[in-house]
Amino acid sequence: MLLFVAGMVGILRLPDAYTRLHMAGMLDTLGLLTLLLGLVLYGGIQATPMTLLVQLKVLLLWGFVLITSPTATHAMVDAGVRAGLAPWVQTDGKRRRK
Repeated sequence: MLLFVAGMVGILRLPDAYTRLHMAGMLDTLGLLTLLLGLVLYGGIQATPMTLLVQLKVLLLWGFVLITSPTATHAMVDAGVRAGLAPWVQTDGKRRRK
């Protein structure tokens, strides 16, 4: 849940669509993967044939999300680039150095 909350804060705080997509893609993927891993570990406590089948389905879902979520994020960024959406550039001068 912490990763989902961090992704939500990132979507609200970051300046342009590309950085928001990066934040959403990474943290949603990691959040869902940790959630599914938790489900598999919880099901491992009760080792019946039905729970093993459910764990196999959850692992298949994990593989599906691992492939499709970054691909979907890349497709949305590519569509933004093709549509001419300019990335955010800092306009208030040079960065401060400490």
